[in-house]
Amino acid sequence: MSYSPTLSSGFTAGRNSSRFVSPQSGMCSFCTEDCNGTCEIALAAVLGARTVYPITTGNNQIASEKDYPIDYSHFNINGRVFGAEGTDKSEAELTVFDVNLKTTYGTKNKINMNLPIILPALIKLNWKDYFAGAAMAGVSCVIGEDARNNDSALVIEDGKVKEFPLLQEIMDCYTPFCRGLGQLILQCNADDNLMGVPEIAIKKYGYKAIEIKFGQGAKGVQPLKRLKNYEMALEKQASGCLVHPNPLDPKIKEAYEKGVCPSFYSCGRFPAWTEENIKVHINNLRKIGAENIYFKMAGYDQVDLERVLRMACANEVDMVTLDGAGGGSGYSPSKMMNEWSYPTIVLEKKVVEICRRLKKEGLNLPAITITGGFASEDQVFKALALGEGFITSVGLCRSAMAAAMTGRKIGEEIKAGKIPELFKAFGKTVEEIYSDLPDLRSIYGKEAETFSTGAIGVFSYLNKIGFGIQHFAALNRKFDVSLLNCGDLIPLTGESELLLQK
Repeated sequence: MSYSPTLSSGFTAGRNSSRFVSPQSGMCSFCTEDCNGTCEIALAAVLGARTVYPITTGNNQIASEKDYPIDYSHFNINGRVFGAEGTDKSEAELTVFDVNLKTTYGTKNKINMNLPIILPALIKLNWKDYFAGAAMAGVSCVIGEDARNNDSALVIEDGKVKEFPLLQEIMDCYTPFCRGLGQLILQCNADDNLMGVPEIAIKKYGYKAIEIKFGQGAKGVQPLKRLKNYEMALEKQASGCLVHPNPLDPKIKEAYEKGVCPSFYSCGRFPAWTEENIKVHINNLRKIGAENIYFKMAGYDQVDLERVLRMACANEVDMVTLDGAGGGSGYSPSKMMNEWSYPTIVLEKKVVEICRRLKKEGLNLPAITITGGFASEDQVFKALALGEGFITSVGLCRSAMAAAMTGRKIGEEIKAGKIPELFKAFGKTVEEIYSDLPDLRSIYGKEAETFSTGAIGVFSYLNKIGFGIQHFAALNRKFDVSLLNCGDLIPLTGESELLLQK
């Protein structure tokens, strides 16, 4: 059997013409010259190299379609009827609500969170409610790389960002709802660093936390974006971007004048960190006011995983987020999303093994978040349990954004008197239908009734995740989420049983 998709996809718009498919290639087994051409080969024949990336990006998000041979569904969750760990209460007094979900991380500056959840890097779609909802839920959230490209009012002088009003707008979406729980974090890649984004974020806009990006699960290289024309290539290059081919090359200029200019791409720079230069960078960030430093790492080679974790230990980094295959993105190469990196569950196992070694060496480990394809409370519980205490939180990115988008859209429909059939039984107004609104009112007062339903949606979704985790933890008589371990998992396959071996 093949684990990979055929030459059809929900995000490439490609469709096999026949239901009969050759498993190894993914092509239709019967391929004829009379075909109208709908598969990925046909798309490439017409659109060429640009089809390495999805052609359907825009007001949507995309994810891996590969059906990996092992994932968190290969475990069931254990259960117990005796005892009660992590509480001073008697068993007769305990309820599901007594499970403590709160967590604290940080080396120099402690950050408290209501849930063992992080909302990973993102800066598209309904980001306002994504960040506001994170603040309401009391969890940390991350602004995605290249955020400057989303700011029409950005000012660049001599290759450095001088005005970045979008950062203030994001802060203004987050701060009113922040109760001292969680943190707003700005992710910066190599181009952001080169253009001085972390410096202006800290000095001018009051940001306290920077995430240094090594990579992400959906794309292990920085993206290449096709540019419309020669003028845009010049504009991008002038702003500090790498552009291929170089529009200032005399041969390219001559080709443009003759009307035979090739396609242009802006190219994200690769990170080029060493133990020496990352130490200097982190020290500089702390000197100008950064209170917390984060790393974002993908499922690269195991040697690289260990090297990054050692860098984190050496520099007292607060948290490392590790992103496995099986998750999604706003814009990543189609096949790279499916065909590279350790699947999240395998990545987690390798990270735990590395952490054990580092701990034996006496190193102080950062908090570690695992992300890549999580959406429900059973998955989060299993990841925390498999993490054996080394994994302190789970990242929910695409799913939290889905809550932000659907929460807003359904709220708009309710306010317009067009209540979706699914929700008619629950009431006629936002106040009646949005069931966790009373919890928000208990925190923020009556003002909560004026909150965006998208942000309410994120809060409610995360509330559901937390409530579900409490059920599973109580099922195992563990009343603090930090106590979860591999003993709380039941392997269903030989492969998953191997993952439980220490």
